[in-house]
Amino acid sequence: MLKINGNEIVQGSFPDGTLLVKYVPEKNCGYSEIDWYYENDRELVTLMYLTKHLNAHGINRIKLFMPYIPNARQDRVKSDEDVFTLKYFAQVINSLNYESVTVLDPHSTVSEALIDRLVIQSPKENVRRVIDEIMQNENDEPFMFYPDEGASKRYSGMVTLPYAFGIKKRDWKTGKILGLDVSGDIDKIKGKSVLIVDDICSKGGTFFFSAKKLKELGADKIYLYISHCEESILSGELITSGLIEKIYTTDSICNFKHELINIIPCEKRS
Repeated sequence: MLKINGNEIVQGSFPDGTLLVKYVPEKNCGYSEIDWYYENDRELVTLMYLTKHLNAHGINRIKLFMPYIPNARQDRVKSDEDVFTLKYFAQVINSLNYESVTVLDPHSTVSEALIDRLVIQSPKENVRRVIDEIMQNENDEPFMFYPDEGASKRYSGMVTLPYAFGIKKRDWKTGKILGLDVSGDIDKIKGKSVLIVDDICSKGGTFFFSAKKLKELGADKIYLYISHCEESILSGELITSGLIEKIYTTDSICNFKHELINIIPCEKRS
């Protein structure tokens, strides 16, 4: 979904399948804001056309709010056949010369390096909001859990609560997660509600194994916060496992509904 100054852009098609898009720029306005809540790659072409359209009407100061960075998973190449889509995506965004590009909790530090004039919004306020809701329901602070050491380094400084982190056991031939070991304040897990925090979820295998291990260690209710939730979560074991009490995420890419999922609107912050 794309918006300009809060107005949603309707994307249509000509009979040949090419884009049909209309927008009347505000008169005597040298500044605009574009919001992009990613749904598909076709929107990138629309974004390019809209930006050029604004430029043609004298609007050259444009800020892009793009909470989710498309192609962030393809942040490296291992062979000649791998297409470095994140790099080329960033080049397209940079070529549009936005005054700033604001993102939420980027999945890859590579994307942070590749995109010009990047403004990173921390998920700290969202995590704090989830903790407050858990405390209202449980009358106690949750124990924090981070699925791997990288997540621990990224998020543990956001809240001063006891925590542990996971150490994934993988089949290195297939990359499949086989299980999880836990390090940290393990003795404080038993009987506690636990909040798992990470940046992105696809089918949720990492969180499924995390929740299983936490239950083995005596955790009571388990909650999950992820900044970006892909629709593929609906086809994974996590959503039907009964291990997770509630999943909190933002509307960066989550435009679907499920009874377990609580959506927090992305907010532009100065």
